Amino acid sequence: MNLFEKFSAGLPMAEFLAKYGNTAHQSRWKSTFEAVKLTPEQTTLLGKFTREMNVLVLAGAWCGDCSSQCPIFDRFAVAAPVIKIRYLDNADHADVQQALSINGGKRVPVAVFFSEDGFEVSRYGERTLAKYRQMMNDSIGEGCATGIGPDPLLAQVTREWLDEFERVQYLLRLSGRLRQLHGD
Repeated sequence: MNLFEKFSAGLPMAEFLAKYGNTAHQSRWKSTFEAVKLTPEQTTLLGKFTREMNVLVLAGAWCGDCSSQCPIFDRFAVAAPVIKIRYLDNADHADVQQALSINGGKRVPVAVFFSEDGFEVSRYGERTLAKYRQMMNDSIGEGCATGIGPDPLLAQVTREWLDEFERVQYLLRLSGRLRQLHGD
């Protein structure tokens, strides 16, 4: 399956949520978007991105993992306009859901990164390592999150997603094919 063909069917976050989310879903995504605080260093890094990066995200408006991670991508796109994010609903795009299954299961969110001309560069999802560490600690470890104070997990998850966006940007910047195309 050529997943880049699905990019044009994807929707920006606001349109995706208007179509697939109810008021509670929209509120959760908005709250996360507002809570994502990029450090000055992260904002500077994103501002240096020069290659267009198309990111197709398979998601569900209802999904807690999606509402706690996907708005991070849109925060990156504010700082780096070369990042284009589009969302597909996992129920409406069962073929994409099947193609992007993880460990034999239907998982969301899954991000697929493409070059400006539609070549697949990377896939990443559905949770970051920091989230899995927290889940392991909560279910097997001694500790339990109190919910008091700033959310250090959000900052960690933001950093881990930014690491992947940065890796893809460097892959695009160093691509011989794209360097020849852009004369750099």
